[in-house]
Amino acid sequence: MGGLALGLAAPRTIRAQGAWRPTQTVRIVVPAAAAGTTDIMGRLLAPVLQERWGQPAVVDNKSGAGGTLGTAEVVRAKPDGHTILVGNIGPQAIAYSLFRNLPYRPEQLVPVSNMIRGPNALMVHPSVPARTVPEFIQYLKDNPGKLNYCTSGPGQSGHLSAVWMQQLTGTQATAVHFRGAGPAMLALVGGDVQFAVDNLTTAVEQIRAGKVRALGVTSAERNAQIPELPPMRETMPELAEYDVSTWFGAFLPAGTPEAAVLELNAAIKVLLEMPATQRRFAEMGGVPAYGTPAEYAAFVRAETEKWGSVVRREGLQMDIG
Repeated sequence: MGGLALGLAAPRTIRAQGAWRPTQTVRIVVPAAAAGTTDIMGRLLAPVLQERWGQPAVVDNKSGAGGTLGTAEVVRAKPDGHTILVGNIGPQAIAYSLFRNLPYRPEQLVPVSNMIRGPNALMVHPSVPARTVPEFIQYLKDNPGKLNYCTSGPGQSGHLSAVWMQQLTGTQATAVHFRGAGPAMLALVGGDVQFAVDNLTTAVEQIRAGKVRALGVTSAERNAQIPELPPMRETMPELAEYDVSTWFGAFLPAGTPEAAVLELNAAIKVLLEMPATQRRFAEMGGVPAYGTPAEYAAFVRAETEKWGSVVRREGLQMDIG
């Protein structure tokens, strides 16, 4: 994010500190199952808020429907700063063009700050013979429609990353949706599905342990944690425009007082500047992604437009059942 913007915003944030404090337990809604990156972000944030605000901060996992169930619950919550959503690229960007019956709109949430950004990784079960991205694409072409891939939910980053990969390479596979990254990874490790394109931040430990074989990352650059993995866009001409980074950040219900928005933003900035947080992010293969509320709102709008074009090109429309 731009240094100038951060510099201009800092005095306002500092003045806001102390202007708002919660008066009861703070609920951090994680619209995904335990063990995924969204859950990790909520559990890193909770103790910082508790120490800073002097009120209990509890994480509440509300998984299902690609993160839209938990999001809808936050949208309905009283906008007093006591209910926080740790959202992500799926329900906060992709969902708006993917789901016909989405029960909320972008204007019903206030973006507070991004928290972490990182690539996805293309991973296969060890039984899959491919050891490079081109070999895997050829394997898909040789087995049209026969391979299954897991996702952390319909409309999540891993789902649309795989869809876009298939669009660009002219391949076909079947999505199997789970209620979060943790259950999806268990399916891949267990061989219930053949591949996945999902968050490196969630999968890095399984990759290092050899439980899954990673072939490449979705970002434009290599990742410092697993530098041997090439960006997929560098592996074959068909993927030259392929560039995906996933992200996770905080939102509040529309109508939340500005003082509460700024105070949460300031608390997130503190969390992201802590050496322990930066070490944890590095272990996960992600980077801190602080932004002012205005910067984060602009970023989310751009991401919504980007993925809307992928969804429309695919003609992909789903109902939340």
